This record gives sequence, structure tokens and C-alpha cells, in this order.
Amino acid sequence: MDREEIKDLLYERFIKPTENKEKHYAGVEIEMPIVNLDFEPADQKFSQEVFKEFIEEFGFDPIAYDEDGICYSATLADNEDNLSFDCSYNNLEIALGREEDINEIDKRFKKYIGFLNEKLSKRNHTLTGFGINPNYNINIPDYIPAERYRILGRYISSAKDWADHIYQHNYNGYGTYASASQVQLDVEKDNIIKTIKAFSLVEPIKAILFSNSLMEEEPDFLGTRDIFWENGPVGLNPHNIGFFETDLETIDDLLEYLTTTSLFNVSRNGRYIHFKPIPIADYLNMNEVEGEYYEDGEFKKIKFKPEIEDIKYLRTYKYEDLTFRGTIEFRSCCNQPFSEAMSVAAFHVGLAKKRDELLEILENDNTIYHHGYNAGELRRQFVKKDWPSFVDQKQLKNLVLKVLNLSKQGLIERGYGEEKFIEPLFERAQKLKSPGRKVDEFKQNHDSLEEIIKDYAKLV
Repeated sequence: MDREEIKDLLYERFIKPTENKEKHYAGVEIEMPIVNLDFEPADQKFSQEVFKEFIEEFGFDPIAYDEDGICYSATLADNEDNLSFDCSYNNLEIALGREEDINEIDKRFKKYIGFLNEKLSKRNHTLTGFGINPNYNINIPDYIPAERYRILGRYISSAKDWADHIYQHNYNGYGTYASASQVQLDVEKDNIIKTIKAFSLVEPIKAILFSNSLMEEEPDFLGTRDIFWENGPVGLNPHNIGFFETDLETIDDLLEYLTTTSLFNVSRNGRYIHFKPIPIADYLNMNEVEGEYYEDGEFKKIKFKPEIEDIKYLRTYKYEDLTFRGTIEFRSCCNQPFSEAMSVAAFHVGLAKKRDELLEILENDNTIYHHGYNAGELRRQFVKKDWPSFVDQKQLKNLVLKVLNLSKQGLIERGYGEEKFIEPLFERAQKLKSPGRKVDEFKQNHDSLEEIIKDYAKLV
């Protein structure tokens, strides 16, 4: 296939769904660690029992089972809410079906979390608003024994064999303990490029507000999750992760960029197959690809022929990620304290309403920009505890507040009363203190994290 044919396929997959949008919805996904407050490994069988009680209580339909017949994913047909174990039986993920009004999403989130934590508390467990499970180093580290997750774990552990010149971290189990707060927003074709540009520029500010993932092995970081993507197996092709480190001016520029993103898994006859990442433009012109699949207790080699339909397996993990649903998924925020869980979604929704003004503010900013660093480099600095020396703290505070006020104005204009969800962010901006910085300060003065784990689990 020539490049134009491949771009046509990519257009159909990613751009066409953004045409003729009449309404604008938001969908929210929140990943949450299950924490044993006795600071022992989480009781996975108990968590599975609570999961079963949940789906029976709320009428969710089971849709996926592991090799032992345990349900790990269930969906509510009425609104497409989904509860699942994410990669591991130490993590739960709630995907809340799309709504125009974030208040509706918030109501369901609180209802679900209230039920789950009431049940989990019977054995001194809790879900909490941490971006990394505070018991990550003592929990059972296994991926869910289902083909999809076995292949993911295998891919992650295989990546070092393929990496020649880039640093790779050693956190092969990160999928079992890292938790994000993600939001998907409908986007119109004419606004795709501006949206990517504006929200790419706001990433350093998001690091200041939302970093919340600490690890003892990475003492310099408040947002360690970034390392998992930037220096991990998905990042073997840097075009699959992080920023669009190039100037996008047109949809054609974006399509050219997408031709350079890589596939690393497909399915054949119900089997997931993983392989060394291959850019889609190269993959579709190959006669044969060698990969690996799992069967009968072992991983086996396989050779297969690429098919045009494999484009549906093209998956990137950009901070601003264009999806096949006609949405942009914003992926860079850590899980937040539950009482402020909707702050991530509201922040993005408000700024999407004021996208042009946001772009103007940040393109003309001299507080963090125009000092020799691009957005990606600044993001990598602001997820750390210590920030660049050229940054004036007072000016930085004013910039963050300016962006927050713009988001608030956008939310007010929407008319749903959603501006309440970002009110806690103003205190964070005044103190330049993310939830992760608060945890770091707490650790310096306390022997146990139990108090702050419980605090971050509160719904109000």
C-alpha cells in the first residue's frame, strides 16, 4: 500500500468520527488502587467477592472472565458504565458512560465508590485516591490470568530485548499498581489541531496541579507515572506516547504523524499476539510478521500476515490521544483524592470551551515558556519535586490561577454548575501543591500513610 492509501485508512478510523458532531459529551475513567490498611498484600479473593456483590447490586452484566472463570469486567447496559479489574486484582477501574453534564457522572461515581468501600472496609481494605498503590511493593504482582493481560505483561517484560539506544525502566509490573484519571471529550474535525496544541501547552500546569504518584525508588518525582510511559515499552516508538513533538498545522500533518505510530499487538482466531512495535506504514506493507501468543501454559511463536483490518489494533498512549470514537482522550493525570475526583474532567471540559483563549495565553506566556524549553521538557520538570531555577514562584502561581479562572469561566458558560468541581484546584494553585506533594510532606512527618490513605478515600 502506498502512503496515501494508508492515510485514507487512518482518516476513516480516527478523523471521520469527528465529523458532524451535534452534541458534546464527556466520559470519565478512574483507576483506583485497592489498599490493605494492615499493610499486607491485598486479599485478591476478597476483592473478587466484593466485585461480584457490586455487579449483583447494580445489575451490571459480566462481559469478561479470566482463565479460572472469575469475572473481571462488567457493564451496565443503560448507560455503558463499566467496572473492571485493571491489569491486576489489586486495581479497580470505573469507566463512567458519557454525559453532557459532569454532575451526572459524579453522582454515579459517589454511589459506586460508597458501596465498594463499605464492603471493602469489612476486612480493612479501601479504594483510595493515589496514583500508585502505596502497597505496590508488597502486593501480589501478577497480571490477571486472561489472555489480554498475559500478553500485555509478556510484552512489557520483552521490551528490553528490543531496546537498543533508549533507557528502559525496570518496573515491569507497573500495570498492576499505577492508576490514572482520564477523560474523553468529543472533538470536531475543525478543532482537532487547535485542541491538541492548546492542551499540549497546558501539560506542565497539569503536572503542577495533578501529580499524585510517588515511589520510593524515584525519590525526585511527584508524578512517577510519566516514567512508565516515557521510558517504558510503549515508548519504544516515542510517537506512541507523550507529546506530538512536531508542529501540527493541518489534518494532513496529523495523518502523516499517525503513519509513524506503531502496532505491537493484533488478534488472530481469538488469540492475542504481541510483537516488536512496527510503524503502521511499514506493517501494512510487510509479507509476514513474527510474534508470540499464549496457549496451554506457555508462550508460543507464530508468523502471520498483516491485514488491513489490523488498523483497529493501532493504539497510542499520547497525553492528548485521538481515538476512534471521535474523541480526544486526556491521559496524563494521576488518580486524585476521591472528594476531588471530578476536578480532572471539569478542568478539561472548561478549557475545551475556552480553547482559543487558552492557546493565546500559553503561546504568549513568558513565565514558563520562552526560556529554552518546550512543553514536553517542562512537563518532565514539573512532575518532579524541584522545579527549574528560572521559574518565579509568584508568576507561576498567577499563571496557574489564570488558566484555572479560564476553565471556571468555560464551565460557567456551559450552565450546569460544574464549576464547583474545580474549586479545590484554586487552593492547590495558591500553594503550588498537588496531592502528591501533600503525600510527600505527610511522609516526612509520619511513620504510617494510613491517615492520608483514608483521607484520599473520602467522598466529601
